[in-house]
Amino acid sequence: MAAMPEKPAPARPRRKVSRHRGEGQWAKGHFTPLNGNEQSKKDDDGLNVRTRIETIYAHAGFDSIDPADLRGRMRWWGLYTQRKPGIDGGKTAILEPEELDDRYFMMRVRIDGGRLTAEQLRVIGGISEEFARGTADLTDRQNIQLHWIEIENVPEIWRRLEGVGLSTTEACGDVPRVILGSPVAGVARDEIIDGTPAIDEITERYIGSKEFSNLPRKFKTAISGSPVLDVVHEINDIAFVGVEHPEHGPGFDLWVGGGLSTNPRIGVRLGAWVPLAEVPEVWAGVVGIFRDYGYRRLRTRARLKFLVADWGSEEFRRVLEEEYLGRALLDGPAPAEPVSRWRDHIGVHPQKDGRFYVGFAPRVGRVDGATLSKVADLAAAHGSDRLRTTVEQKMLILDVAEDRVESLVDGLDALGLQVRPSPFRRGVMACTGIEFCKLAIVETKQRGMDLVEELERRLPDFDEPISINVNGCPNACARIQVADIGLKGQLVLDDDGNQVEGFQVHLGGALGLQPGFGRKVRGLKVTASELPDYVERVLTRYTKERENGERFAAWAARAGEEALS
Repeated sequence: MAAMPEKPAPARPRRKVSRHRGEGQWAKGHFTPLNGNEQSKKDDDGLNVRTRIETIYAHAGFDSIDPADLRGRMRWWGLYTQRKPGIDGGKTAILEPEELDDRYFMMRVRIDGGRLTAEQLRVIGGISEEFARGTADLTDRQNIQLHWIEIENVPEIWRRLEGVGLSTTEACGDVPRVILGSPVAGVARDEIIDGTPAIDEITERYIGSKEFSNLPRKFKTAISGSPVLDVVHEINDIAFVGVEHPEHGPGFDLWVGGGLSTNPRIGVRLGAWVPLAEVPEVWAGVVGIFRDYGYRRLRTRARLKFLVADWGSEEFRRVLEEEYLGRALLDGPAPAEPVSRWRDHIGVHPQKDGRFYVGFAPRVGRVDGATLSKVADLAAAHGSDRLRTTVEQKMLILDVAEDRVESLVDGLDALGLQVRPSPFRRGVMACTGIEFCKLAIVETKQRGMDLVEELERRLPDFDEPISINVNGCPNACARIQVADIGLKGQLVLDDDGNQVEGFQVHLGGALGLQPGFGRKVRGLKVTASELPDYVERVLTRYTKERENGERFAAWAARAGEEALS
């Protein structure tokens, strides 16, 4: 019998050969835009949109705005379209941008270092009342945000803000955002060093400059010489933290690569000591690294924290010194342990000049234009022309004479702005939420206010520092991962199987010299209606089970899941 012919070997599937495009790092020659955001920035610098707003859009109206400007470049001037009313959280990730857009804007007023004069605050209050339906929110990045802004009114709002030394320049966008600063810079008795001159120089030299107006994504800065570590330095792209060098005196410890959102990372120390005069140069060097080496291919990896994680602190410092500074930095000490468990400066405190500063707490940062104007008048009437915002959605009035403190406290209390608030009013923060934000899934501001009132009623004797941060989506604008109780908004099922607003719970997050992210208990989700009951239950267990002096974060780390449920 003839042999059967052999079957030919099956053809191997041809491997698809693709050219590696890198991470979109300019320093490695990868200049080709790899996504729509990069293409838009290459097409036109975001700073250029101001001319079109003033000469075209403000006259021709909302419908005349180029979509690339509307959902991109206008952010360079502090403008986001806000969420159209009536769209529930289940549609946030489903609808197209134009379906979510309202015909109004959120406007972010940039307040570097949190510094305001009475006149500036009065102007913001007037703008709020005239152009923003009275809205005003203090943010956890020391800004003030307004809503319901119409494009036709933007040039006039800019004219009024800039007339008193304020602006919205690069308040949003892929740029250096507002520079956080200690709200008691220059006045606190225990201050290590005043970082204000560095904030002023950076703002003057670099904000609004095209040198850094096209970064891979946003860049966040914090500079503080306060020993209470009051600018959440651990979660900024760059931070300068006040320290005392044993040989060279007061200066700053340099941190890089912090950030939250969906991939949280605590910043790392470079081990470098920076004198005050060199802070702007070092800051520009780090921003330059981000601009040139930052990952532009994927938007989800376009933050400095990813580059720092890949390089490590030693390589990052080497590149900074050799390629951007041309010299070595001095080694230096780490920050000392924070001197207070509260970092918000609420209450009445003596200044180094014998006068006092007074910190007060609105509920979850929500105020209104009329109240801001009254605060400005109240400050002026008590001899102060200096106010400060904080990273905890609070505000301070500086330079109050001792014999006028109690009168000021009474005036603030009459406005509903408490100087001696409960731990809950003091410790609850909330992001903008579904009321205005196009990314949000749940309501936050009113939820936070209601929670404060319920906890004050149910737990009147609770007196421990506690942070409860309420966020409307996973992006962590309200810093949920580093709160004692972090609440991430999402849709959950109630007992009847209905989809309702609720929260995933993070417990035991912390900042300070032992920073860490909150613990997620398996399967633990709380409906919005159950939230007061849940928080009351957990805080009651903490009160009963804690050891002497034990902080909530430490208890939450060791507690069993049943105690946290």
